[in-house]
Amino acid sequence: MQWKVDFYPGVDGEILGMPPKIQARMLRLLEMVEQHGANLGPPHTESLGDGLFEIRAKAKEGIGRSLFCYVNGQRIIILHAFVKKSQKTPRQVLELARIRQREVQRS
Repeated sequence: MQWKVDFYPGVDGEILGMPPKIQARMLRLLEMVEQHGANLGPPHTESLGDGLFEIRAKAKEGIGRSLFCYVNGQRIIILHAFVKKSQKTPRQVLELARIRQREVQRS
């Protein structure tokens, strides 16, 4: 069963702007999601509640995160990507992802 991974406008650039090893790991995880779906489980994916999920790409330079949601069954939209610098995901990052989530789920 093939999944479709799409990016909210500009998010592909956020991923390409990550440090090289984090970027490579993130792209590999996104390929795995296309093949197997987003239920890879910890430590790769985790639910943040209310239909928002994260993909974690850990490398020597840090941890890259991509926040995503499901749309229309087999389609996943990557809403935001960033390199996490603190223990807790910043509130502004979650708010931005939730705004984008509502937008893509309405359309």
